[in-house]
Amino acid sequence: MVSAMNYSEQLLALFREKEAYLEGHFLLSSGLHSPNYMQCAKILQYPAIASELGHRLAESLRSGIDGVDLVLSPALGGIIIGHEVARGFNVPFLFCEREEKEFKLRRGFEIRSGQRVVVVEDVVTTGGSTRETIAVAKGLSASIAGVASIVDRSTRPLEFPGVYCSLLKLPLDQFRPEDCPLCRQQIPLVKPGSRKQTV
Repeated sequence: MVSAMNYSEQLLALFREKEAYLEGHFLLSSGLHSPNYMQCAKILQYPAIASELGHRLAESLRSGIDGVDLVLSPALGGIIIGHEVARGFNVPFLFCEREEKEFKLRRGFEIRSGQRVVVVEDVVTTGGSTRETIAVAKGLSASIAGVASIVDRSTRPLEFPGVYCSLLKLPLDQFRPEDCPLCRQQIPLVKPGSRKQTV
């Protein structure tokens, strides 16, 4: 487990220990290339760790928002941590799934007009899937109370409605395919995430 002191550094050490911080040549879900990849599933497979991370995110959000009615995450990466954040708030947890390339609510999940929603991800890079998830909630006339992620690996400020918090800020190099020095070095490209991409 991770102590409160030097939390970001110890969380990064935990990622390394669990082989969740990878180095190589990776295709991100955004389509960008990177020499590093954060595979949160490798640490979220341990229930005690997942519970602690969810509790810490809920506590980080709590001071900046005025109540939460439910937590919403994109499948697949946000499901475990979103569930644990919902546990921290003692509210229902819902997730979106891709259907014909668009995120949608399925399985009988419902969001009512005016409900206060927190959107939770595992890793945020460009914020694309987070914004798509926000759009699902807003399309049902919900209010976005806040956004949270375990890791913020963005290299520029992210603009989300409500408050945004993360447990680990770790900007990592990312390149457009045409500008990628790893491609020029002919280092094999790997897609380690869950969203299908052509490599």
